[in-house]
Amino acid sequence: MSQESVDQLVTRFNMQPHPEGGYYSETYRAADQVTRLSDGAVRSSSTAIYYLLNNGAYSAWHRIASDEVWHFYAGDPLLLHVLAGDGDLQTHRLGHPLAHAQAVCQAVVPAGSWFAAQLEQPAGFALLGCTVAPGFEFSEFELAKADDLLVQYPQNAEIIRPLLAHGGAQA
Repeated sequence: MSQESVDQLVTRFNMQPHPEGGYYSETYRAADQVTRLSDGAVRSSSTAIYYLLNNGAYSAWHRIASDEVWHFYAGDPLLLHVLAGDGDLQTHRLGHPLAHAQAVCQAVVPAGSWFAAQLEQPAGFALLGCTVAPGFEFSEFELAKADDLLVQYPQNAEIIRPLLAHGGAQA
């Protein structure tokens, strides 16, 4: 996809740089409120965003307090890496299942899990959606600190190191 086309998507969906990398636009925030059982926090019942990665941008290691469902809409395959508390690493290949072998259209990141995402081919692009329930709040967004994550999961250093925070979107 050309940079001009990517710029059109960013403009059309009123996207802005995301702190974890890439671009996003919140498209939905439910009016209904729920109380999260794990900590008693009152949140919107659900939120949704468009999310765009291109030109080598990636979603740096981070975690949030709610479950997050990733949806693939268009573009090139994306690798979504999820670390369980015991260090078990699971990688989901998001893409068009008829065009990209072994790709799925959705993947779930359990609440509190560290996760990161990267384009399978850095020069590609992917337009995705992320749905969070209970709803997303930036106050619950935590970017990983390199030393902490590498000490906690040394067996996964090879995948952790290249996907640490880089300072925002790369268009």
